[in-house]
Amino acid sequence: MSTQSSNSIKASRWDVLCCPSRLTKRSDSILGFRRLAGLVVTFISVFFPGVASSENEIFRDSVVQEIRSWASTPVVFLALGASNERYADLNQAGIDALDKQWLTEREKSDQPLITAVLSSPLSSYLTMIQSRSHGLYAEIIVMDAKGLNAGQSAVTSDFWQGDEDKWQKTYLVGPDAVFIDEIQLNERLGTENVQVTLSIAQNGQVVGAITVEINVTEFRRRRDTGKAELHQFSGRENENR
Repeated sequence: MSTQSSNSIKASRWDVLCCPSRLTKRSDSILGFRRLAGLVVTFISVFFPGVASSENEIFRDSVVQEIRSWASTPVVFLALGASNERYADLNQAGIDALDKQWLTEREKSDQPLITAVLSSPLSSYLTMIQSRSHGLYAEIIVMDAKGLNAGQSAVTSDFWQGDEDKWQKTYLVGPDAVFIDEIQLNERLGTENVQVTLSIAQNGQVVGAITVEINVTEFRRRRDTGKAELHQFSGRENENR
């Protein structure tokens, strides 16, 4: 589970695509879903494979390729290698214990496990990527072979992601797997967000997965103003400076 707002509301794909007039009759918080009608054009081939969409191609080409470019770096591979080795013999009981420890530490000032992950070079790298995206990336998580957080840009609600679709539909699928979740409305921020998860492979072998929460509202703004080339915002071009 990520830090994506717990009060986010999943949009009904059928209502958005087929019955947008129904949305106008709902409460003010639900009225925000009308904006999703335009967003579905961008993601329609994700939800309905085989339906052509130039906007979806832009999204996949720009977002997925951009994430792969900065997720296939030594700092990512080194952190995943270390995490996979550290937890290689960890059973489910051990995973549950670590997850419970993480949840407990979130309510305390003493946070050895959380601090260890957040202070790692990988977490610093992901925080830099998120910062340089200027609002495009809302959260970044790198998960190891067990589905445990190897690095992250912010404190997540839990430590283990292995029971969630984002890990199961990428790491367990193969080196080129991509999973794009449903768009969610963040009522507090007034934005539509979506989680994009990719397998991370090294020498053809899956070693982990990465989830990036995308601010779709910001993505569309940049696309509409002719700034859909995401490397202009992610900071990839500045990594070697």
